[in-house]
Amino acid sequence: IDEVTTKFDAVLRSLIIDVDTDPNSQGTARRLAKMYINELMAGRYDKPPAVTSFPNDGSSGTKPYNGMLVIRAELKSMCSHHHQAILGKAHVAYIPGTDGKVVGLSKLNRVVEHFARRGAIQEQLTVAIHNAIQAVAETENVMVIIHSTHNCVSCRGVKHWGASMLTSEVSGVFADHSRTAKQEVLEMLKLNLQAYC
Repeated sequence: IDEVTTKFDAVLRSLIIDVDTDPNSQGTARRLAKMYINELMAGRYDKPPAVTSFPNDGSSGTKPYNGMLVIRAELKSMCSHHHQAILGKAHVAYIPGTDGKVVGLSKLNRVVEHFARRGAIQEQLTVAIHNAIQAVAETENVMVIIHSTHNCVSCRGVKHWGASMLTSEVSGVFADHSRTAKQEVLEMLKLNLQAYC
C-alpha cells in the first residue's frame, strides 16, 4: 500500500491536483492505493476455487439428472484496457452428462467471481468462465451469457451512459441451432429482463 500510495501521489501531482492543501484531496493517494489493493484488485491472483461436484450416475436410487441448470450471478470486473468497472450479470447454463458431474450451486457463482476478479475484456471473460464450467461439470453442454455495462464506455470515449454489451460462448447442444436447448435458455433469460430496466 505504501509503494502504490507513493505512485498515486505522483500521478495526482502530475494532474495538478492539490494534494497538500485541498482537504478533499489530502490522503486521496492512500485511499486510492487501499481501494485498488484491498477491493478492486483483491483476488486477482488467487488460485481457482475448489469446486464441489457430485457424480451424476443415479447412485442415490434415481436416474441421472439430464435436465438443464441455469444460474444468474452478479458480475463485477475491470476491463484490462482502461481499468474501469464492468458491471452486470453472468448467466450460466449446463446440462450434465450421465457420466459427468453435477456442480454445487454456489460453486458456479464462485467460478464467475474468480474469473471476474482477474480482469479481462468481456469476450475473454465469457470464454474463461465457459471453459471452467465445462471442465468441472465434465460436459460439453455449456452456455455462458454475460450482459454488462462498461464504465469505459459510459465515462470516456463515446460517453453513452447505459450502453450495454452481451457476449456468449456456447458448446454442445447449445451450439446446435436446429435444437431447442439454446432457445430454452433464451426464453428463461427473458424472465430476468426486468433486472436491466
